Amino acid sequence: MAIINRPAQTEDQTRTRILKAALKLFARQGYDGTTTRDLAEKAGVAEGTLFRHFTNKKAILIEVATQGWIEILTDLLTELSEMGSYKAVAQVMRRRMMNLHQNADLFKVCFMEAQFHPDLRDRIEEEVVEKMMGVAEAFFETAMDQGIYRRMSPKMVARVFLGMFTIAGFSQDTIMTPNSSPTEMKDMAEGIADIFLNGVLQKSDGSIE
Repeated sequence: MAIINRPAQTEDQTRTRILKAALKLFARQGYDGTTTRDLAEKAGVAEGTLFRHFTNKKAILIEVATQGWIEILTDLLTELSEMGSYKAVAQVMRRRMMNLHQNADLFKVCFMEAQFHPDLRDRIEEEVVEKMMGVAEAFFETAMDQGIYRRMSPKMVARVFLGMFTIAGFSQDTIMTPNSSPTEMKDMAEGIADIFLNGVLQKSDGSIE
């Protein structure tokens, strides 16, 4: 039998293969239902290679979730920074939501495992949310300085916006019906953005009845 010589994988490529394999297995079998042998077989590496890159299985879970969210929110904030108008949030939300199905495994893993692993929640909070918050806060503060958004706490607005986007990420399990059509996704994205920009109250003198 002929031996096929495959090109050597770099350390970064091997690490990426492990993380991709882990994401698929954790989404399909759950964290507890996945062994390190499963991970090694799926990634096409020896078990020892897993532990050369990660201290244990929990470290792989945390890295999968953290890197996944960093990529998603970096894309979102990059698109925000390139918007032609501060009122184009609906368009950004629609485009982001239309692509979220590509991250279904990540959302499933986070939704299932974060409730059982406080260290996973803490890592996402520290490595993702807090770092992204500063970028989002600066974005909204600039809009307020220009008089486009009303003056209020930019940090609060940033948290609401990122929270809104996170909920949209779980839309298939929460606010949307399964197998929603592109039109339904578009309507939901624009509705969420409209509520964010304009609220739900009719304009009045501001009094509370």
